[in-house]
Amino acid sequence: MIKIIADTTSTISPADAQRLGIYYLPQIIIFGDKSYRDDTEITTEEFLAKLAASPSLPKTAAPPPALYTPIFEEISKNKDIGIVICPSSKVSGTFRSAAVAAQDFPDADIRIVDTQVIGPALGTLVLKALEWAKQGEKPEVIVDRIVEMGKKVKIYFYVDTLEYLHKGGRIGTATALVGSLLQVKPILLFKDGQVNQFETQRTKKKALARIIDLVQAECPPTPESYLAILEADAMDDALELKNKFSGLLNIQDIQIADLPPAIIVHAGPGVLAASFFQK
Repeated sequence: MIKIIADTTSTISPADAQRLGIYYLPQIIIFGDKSYRDDTEITTEEFLAKLAASPSLPKTAAPPPALYTPIFEEISKNKDIGIVICPSSKVSGTFRSAAVAAQDFPDADIRIVDTQVIGPALGTLVLKALEWAKQGEKPEVIVDRIVEMGKKVKIYFYVDTLEYLHKGGRIGTATALVGSLLQVKPILLFKDGQVNQFETQRTKKKALARIIDLVQAECPPTPESYLAILEADAMDDALELKNKFSGLLNIQDIQIADLPPAIIVHAGPGVLAASFFQK
């Protein structure tokens, strides 16, 4: 039997993961000398409150290899096949942690996939993998499909400030300094597994309007685009984007996903994003 392993960067809820039979791991959030699992020990709301009160930016860590060990032990014991569907290795150490853990189980059939995506798009890949497994597809077919689908993902991000991306090492000092001095509102593109600077706008209103234009031009107007809105402390804006996209693209089932703390650490509160699969 094929078993699917995912983590909180997929934005699948812990309750849904349990209901669907998906093995599910946390990312680790570190405030000073205290660490929290973001699946059971800290919610997004609690994280945002701590972030606002913290004098320094918290850190994140991938799930340690030890958290994979009991899962891999069970898979090995039952002669199952494990497919670990990881966020992009360019922004997360999750792939490496799973690979390290798998070294202790050389006889087990464990396949670790670097999807090169994150967020609801990653969640879509997890759910599709589960669907294909239930349909009886071979593990190598599932892995190939995950990789190919991952190549089609685009995510346009609006962030209030480049401060968090700079402090988290995701953009350079020069870019952050220019953005701060000019008081511009950046639009970022997550593509090919990493955050890329796309362009800047003078105001938040113009930045969101630009994202609407970009998505309208590039997102296929079908449910198979799996269009989703990501937000952190910006639900009103997320609902407005959802309504705009529903009208422009005639897609009614648009997910709004609360970003998990491990992503907010790097993007900051107020972040909004639109994620979709191109044809």
